[in-house]
Amino acid sequence: MIVRIATVGQYRLDDDIIGDLQRFDDEIEEAVSGSDSESFQQLLQRMHDLVTQKGTALSDEEIVPSDVILPPPDETLEEAQKLLGTEGFVPGRSD
Repeated sequence: MIVRIATVGQYRLDDDIIGDLQRFDDEIEEAVSGSDSESFQQLLQRMHDLVTQKGTALSDEEIVPSDVILPPPDETLEEAQKLLGTEGFVPGRSD
């Protein structure tokens, strides 16, 4: 799976990491729906850390479509409330 973090770059993730990514997404959905800005920021950072630490960064010359686009690190809760789809940032459910 190819994941783009807006304003940061693209990463290739192994399939065994996708479940962890989805669990963070589910928790982010809960934080956003509960208007919990602090939890949202912490979870978004942890999601980004998962992608950047466990994924393999793609070079700028490698042009491939992204399967998932995550918001930038400075995304606010209010912005996420406007953009978050019915399936979160990552399609599918972890349960």
